[in-house]
Amino acid sequence: MRYEGSVYRPPSEAYSLIVQATIGCANNSCTFCSMFKDKKFRVRDIGDVLEDFNMARRYYKRVEKIFLADGDALVLKNDKLIVILEHIKKLFPECERVAIYGSPQDVNRKTPDELIALRGFGIGMIYIGAESGSDKVLSDVKKGASRAEIIEAIKKTEASGIKSSVTFISGLGGKEDWRGHAIDTGTMISEAGPSYASLLTLMVEPTAPLYADLVSGRFKFLSPGEVLEETILLLENVNVSKKCVFRSNHASNYISLKGDFPKDKDAMIKQLKDAIKNKEHLKDERFRAL
Repeated sequence: MRYEGSVYRPPSEAYSLIVQATIGCANNSCTFCSMFKDKKFRVRDIGDVLEDFNMARRYYKRVEKIFLADGDALVLKNDKLIVILEHIKKLFPECERVAIYGSPQDVNRKTPDELIALRGFGIGMIYIGAESGSDKVLSDVKKGASRAEIIEAIKKTEASGIKSSVTFISGLGGKEDWRGHAIDTGTMISEAGPSYASLLTLMVEPTAPLYADLVSGRFKFLSPGEVLEETILLLENVNVSKKCVFRSNHASNYISLKGDFPKDKDAMIKQLKDAIKNKEHLKDERFRAL
């Protein structure tokens, strides 16, 4: 495969065929993120994208899942996306799902009918980086979308029949805003109703804009124990009736959580409280990674 720069994908796409439909991230302003800072955003030539799929078909006997990269390939207009999706259907009839990163802005630019069309051509999952449910935190990290806009994007995705997988970041509010971040994130999950919600824990690389605030002391990391307290508060504020699969088992997390809301909420809170009492259950900093 022909990849440009580092390629990122959600943990659940580890065994998917990954093809870059775009390069970089159209927003690329989030202060905590260093993933695409070395790339200037552009849309790849459709012919090159289709050729990558042709190459993959010659190499792989069976492809059950496909992931369209880079950071927000959903920025593509439907006419271009559908050309790609039709090619996938032709080449990979065994493919069960195509997934894609989409910013809240990308989703909200699509009409309901456009999202339904994408579902019909094979898009089964849109990964949305919400990061926080707090408008203050979203503004501070220059997310480019408000709480209301993120909720709208998740609801639009779910209403179209496409499943949304929404990511949040523990510790993103720092020591100053951790309570608001936790409460507002929990209530966002409750209000938006995603099919999947996941939680990773803040780690900041030197190339991320937020790193300067860490060095200067303007932003302060939560301690491992404070991260667990924040997560408990977040979970306490999740109240859903529809099943939501929850995962907090990213390499950055201090403790691994797996469960479904609402069924496993109390058990996960108990697991966190037990870990606060027994710190030896926490992942050592040396083994955390993005």
